[in-house]
Amino acid sequence: MLTSRTFLKRTRAGAVMKVVREHYLREDIACGAAACEQCGQQPGEPRLEAQPSGAASSLCPAPHYLLPDTNVLLSVITNVIVLQTVLQEVRKRSAPVYKRIRDVIANPEKHFYSFTNEHHRETYIEQEQGETSNDRNDKAIRVATKWYDEHLKKINSEETIQVILLTNDRNNKEKAVQEGLIAYTCEEYIKSLIANPDLVDRLACVSDEGKEIESGRIIFSEHLPLSKLQQGIKSGIYFQGTFRANRDNYLEATVWVHGDAEENKEIIIQGLKNLNRAVHEDLVAVELLAKDQWVAPSSVVLQDEGQNEDDDENEEEKENTLKSSVSKNMLRPSGRVVGIIKRNWRPFCGMLSKSQIKEARRHLFTPADRRIPRIRIETRQASTLEGQRIIVAIDGWPRNSRYPNNLGFYLRYLCVCSVDPPELENGNLEVGVHIADVSHFIRPGNALDQESAKRGTTVYLCEKRIDMVPELLSSNLCSLRSNVDRYFCMWYCHIVFLFKASLTYAEAQMRIDSANMKDNITTSLRGLNKLAKILKKRRVDNGALTLSSPEVRFHMDSETHDPIDLQTKELKETNSMVEEFMLLANISVAKKIHKEFSEYALLRKHPAPPPSNYDILVKAAKSKNLEIKTDSAKALADTLDKAESPEFPYLNTLLRILATRCMMQAVYFCSGMDNDFHHYGLASPIYTHFTSPIRRYADIIVHRLLAVAINADSTYPELTDKHKLADLCKNLNYRHKMAQYAQRASVAFHTQLFFKNTGVVNEEAYILFVRKNAIVVLIPKYGLEGTVFFEEKDKPKPNLSYNDEVPSLTVENTTFYPFDKVKVNVMLDASNIQHQKIRMALVEPKVRDAVNMPVDISLRVLFQIEKYITT
Repeated sequence: MLTSRTFLKRTRAGAVMKVVREHYLREDIACGAAACEQCGQQPGEPRLEAQPSGAASSLCPAPHYLLPDTNVLLSVITNVIVLQTVLQEVRKRSAPVYKRIRDVIANPEKHFYSFTNEHHRETYIEQEQGETSNDRNDKAIRVATKWYDEHLKKINSEETIQVILLTNDRNNKEKAVQEGLIAYTCEEYIKSLIANPDLVDRLACVSDEGKEIESGRIIFSEHLPLSKLQQGIKSGIYFQGTFRANRDNYLEATVWVHGDAEENKEIIIQGLKNLNRAVHEDLVAVELLAKDQWVAPSSVVLQDEGQNEDDDENEEEKENTLKSSVSKNMLRPSGRVVGIIKRNWRPFCGMLSKSQIKEARRHLFTPADRRIPRIRIETRQASTLEGQRIIVAIDGWPRNSRYPNNLGFYLRYLCVCSVDPPELENGNLEVGVHIADVSHFIRPGNALDQESAKRGTTVYLCEKRIDMVPELLSSNLCSLRSNVDRYFCMWYCHIVFLFKASLTYAEAQMRIDSANMKDNITTSLRGLNKLAKILKKRRVDNGALTLSSPEVRFHMDSETHDPIDLQTKELKETNSMVEEFMLLANISVAKKIHKEFSEYALLRKHPAPPPSNYDILVKAAKSKNLEIKTDSAKALADTLDKAESPEFPYLNTLLRILATRCMMQAVYFCSGMDNDFHHYGLASPIYTHFTSPIRRYADIIVHRLLAVAINADSTYPELTDKHKLADLCKNLNYRHKMAQYAQRASVAFHTQLFFKNTGVVNEEAYILFVRKNAIVVLIPKYGLEGTVFFEEKDKPKPNLSYNDEVPSLTVENTTFYPFDKVKVNVMLDASNIQHQKIRMALVEPKVRDAVNMPVDISLRVLFQIEKYITT
């Protein structure tokens, strides 16, 4: 049967066009019920069970199928009828959710059935005049439910199978009941599931209940950022130690300062605000209080048994009991927690303390370990859980919350490189560079290998990472995790070993800087750092370049995910330490695979720049009476090291930034297709990438070559085909370049978002380049580059004089040279909503008619990011 729908549509040119859409209706669309003999079922087609028994419900004990509307589709279990009307609506709202539903429908174990009601003769309905699309769709869902209800009554079975309409739309439910249909809200049905009470807490908060917000009052002081903690510990202002909560007094704790020094080894922390949200065995930073504020260890037993978070008077009364008069010789060094270096949060066992407020969803969890604070959790199952042992994990502890929060279980891993230097009999040091062997999991030619080769690299965007390999590999199986067996390629051998500890760069740096820490791991780190400095000096002496490129880090709002702070990244000694051993491993592996596969080794080279590339650097240095030699990498490195000014310490950084702009792009290549292997920047005759197979496909190929070289694996045809390897290198170089572009576009977009929220700011900047009518400046604080023009259309032109030999631009009576310090005004120009731009204007020195010119950052970067990732 053919039906048609006619409507009018206005074209872009303004003309009115009549559109007629034909709609075919059929009578042979199956209902999907396995017991139905009336409908022809296709072999292998997903079906609804003949006698559904998947969900025992107290609301509907009889066998039944579920028919959800759009809003509750993902909340149900098995034997579900998914209407075409609902699927189409889901597809409009969310493509990822639509894909997930299609995957569930394709899973025969779930017994989801897709019913094409929009093409069934008895279930299709027209949209009436004046009726909204939403109302029409709701009616279509009810019509299909009624059809199923009548259709299933004709099936010969022991019990009639019912069809239950699930909808959170109150109006739709009321109409369904009036029409004689069985209809429940998702919450009503889920609560009725006898065997699955845990599903209640997975429900979305669809009612006004649960829209509670945190208290507006601030209880705790803000934790200092890690950078300030590091500086404070290094200078002796703060002390680093392990937080030990008092089992008998929840308002008291001690911090054991790391190290062997006897004095001030134990610091007492008393009072809720001084404890400042630290949890037992957290690694914390502590500030000592003045001596007149020191306290004595309390002999009072205090248990946190309150139910009311806002009971400040009771809290103060308890704290006053700690301050009873004591003799001076009982006083001990006391302090307050100023920051958390590393959390020790883990799942805790305990029991629920049900709220005394009727129908409340917020309750307190009391851990079995009295050293752990009570945890606020949200659940609809309080009556069921009360009196039972449960497991809860802390998810966060805001400044305005008396207790930490639980919002579910989240695992967090640190991906690090482990280096461990035992001394050999001859006095040398053996350093193991432990790289997870991803090629052990990604075998040649399988689907994972093909997709990884296509992607080529992981793409790092602000607040997001697009992995080359699945998260199971990148964040679990191929990541170093404390006390977990891992399979590694350890330079020239494969080994399974138990990993001892994982440290971030910051944590490792704090260990190295702390005079009090003398444990084995810290001592090893200091030895490695000393060795890394020797290796770096050797590289630099051979002509390796130390360049610079401003990198920025965004701090995001946890709720809106908008950038709230923008800073340049600060590199630590430990960054350089790890880098040295990574470089040494890469060079060593490059030599090994080239020795074994002289024609088929995948290597990486960095061509020397042509002399003309250095013109801008040489001239800019000359403007400050400095000479930069560029006849070799060593000459460049030496003259850069000498190009310093005591009055202008940032000058050397600016020179290295300019030198970076002069460089060529490093590329992958096949050793049998090229004769020049030299890496100019590293001053190494041969180099490859081996140390990051999680995020670079080139490293996976190198791992395979190395595995064959050490007889740990066998070769395969494509591995020794230099033409195919050359094609692979071409794709890897392209993907690497696109990933860089995407990363820059992401930074540009988030920079715009930052200034959109910040407003107008005045910042110090340095001139990188002078042009004939403009200056290009860099703001070190933000790593932001922009252009200030001195000409504007339809306005009088100022007197401009440009000197190309010693680059300079004279505007009226003011002359600008590279590296001059200026002050600029930075703001977001939102006059064009489609192409919002960051504008910079010169503030100091003052020049007549300086024009604020937009930096090329606009909303187009969103589309650029997608383009770079997908092309």
